[in-house]
Amino acid sequence: MPNDSPLAQHAEAEAGLTAAQAQPACAVRTEGLRLAGEVVGAGRAAHIAVHNPYTGALVGTVPKATLDEVRRALSIAQGYRARLSRFERANILNQAAAAVRQRSAEIAALITAESGLCLQDSRYETGRVADVLMFGAHEVLKDDGQVFSCDITPHGRQRRVYTQRDPLLGVITAITPFNHPMNQVAHKIVPAIATNNRMVLKPSEKVPLSALLLADILYAAGLPPEMLSVITGDPREIADELITHPAVDLVTFTGGVAIGKAIAAKAGYRRVVLELGGNDPIIVMDDADLDEASSLAVSGSYKNSGQRCTAVKRLLVHDQVAAAFTELVVEKTLAWRYGDPTDPGNQMGTVIDEAAARLFESRVDEAIAQGARLLAGHRRVGALYAPTVLDRVQPGMTLVREETFGPVSPIITFSTIDEAIAIANATAYGLSSAVCTNRMDDITRFVNGLQVGSVNVREVPGYRLELTPFGGIKDSGLGYKEGVQEAMKSFTNTKTYSIPWA
Repeated sequence: MPNDSPLAQHAEAEAGLTAAQAQPACAVRTEGLRLAGEVVGAGRAAHIAVHNPYTGALVGTVPKATLDEVRRALSIAQGYRARLSRFERANILNQAAAAVRQRSAEIAALITAESGLCLQDSRYETGRVADVLMFGAHEVLKDDGQVFSCDITPHGRQRRVYTQRDPLLGVITAITPFNHPMNQVAHKIVPAIATNNRMVLKPSEKVPLSALLLADILYAAGLPPEMLSVITGDPREIADELITHPAVDLVTFTGGVAIGKAIAAKAGYRRVVLELGGNDPIIVMDDADLDEASSLAVSGSYKNSGQRCTAVKRLLVHDQVAAAFTELVVEKTLAWRYGDPTDPGNQMGTVIDEAAARLFESRVDEAIAQGARLLAGHRRVGALYAPTVLDRVQPGMTLVREETFGPVSPIITFSTIDEAIAIANATAYGLSSAVCTNRMDDITRFVNGLQVGSVNVREVPGYRLELTPFGGIKDSGLGYKEGVQEAMKSFTNTKTYSIPWA
């Protein structure tokens, strides 16, 4: 770009990255798996080390589960029948929610230490975990049945049909990713508890400590240990058993598309709930409030280090406002504080590891080589990757055709609403989206035309409550929804019964 451009001046003002020197926020050693609450595996030689992505320091170790331990966990769960009343389930979840809020500083520090997320993001995640528990407690107390009168056709009878939701006969296997170390876990565990199911959970081997802490909080709140086991281990060694074991009725997975499709292929005749990737756009129309839209674009791109399936991964901007919008995005990107995740003033920490940061770096390099223009960022030290802005991006570039799971803001321009919808839909993904406009006719067209699970008007793509339905279509999932209410439905079987009714 020309040296006299305001964008060039912004870029020259960008602060340099420095190598990580800080100590980890906390250090934890867990001595075993939680198999039905029992600590198993102390003193074994095979452990998985968890390192701080910023400092490289050891945060803790977890045991590497054997196949026998996986089978034992599934056997324990299969042999148990939970008979907790609605009150008892709600009480466990409410007590756990209170404990999470009370221990929020400790939990946030642990999330930051093992994931590299900044404290601002970790504190927010801790609050979300408490919300999941609270919503689960509320939903438990609602009757989940329906009533159908049968005398409503000429062939009807004087009867009524009732429905109720029963727990699954078998075990639920849950497999969670690294990007929300405790909240993704909560979204699996809470609906299982709320519906009196039994679950065997395998958290990401990159961030297992938060999952173990949440399990311990639930046990302390009164959860029968047989209802939850936490398995830590190498997925290459134990994942197939968790998917194909005869005791498993349902596999719920959040993570990458390739792994999700492999799970679906292996699962056979059992239920599979997949929440996979996203390539979510923010679409900025010519009538948008550009200050608002640019703030949404920046926070949507960089919160959680851009490691969210619903992060803003493509900025689709009407060509009449593209120049002004781009200036604002660059200005706000350069003001985004990043670095040491334990610094409470920083708005972004690292990505999960150096390999991930190198991938973003290579995709941006490729886009620049293909004609994109770098406006800010694109600097890396280890797992720390600067918030990055590019324009002149074309929809076919790998950077935007594939899911780039990091803090990158690629700007693509369009001329008409039809073109915007076509660009937005022209990926394999269909998770969420954001639309910045005040015209109701345009909003209606986007809601009806975008091939996604969610459309948020004048908000980031990821906006939701922990209660509300969430999920995508195409390569973003099979159409099943997460969120406490919908997950509870997925985790149950509907039974109908009828009785005479005069």
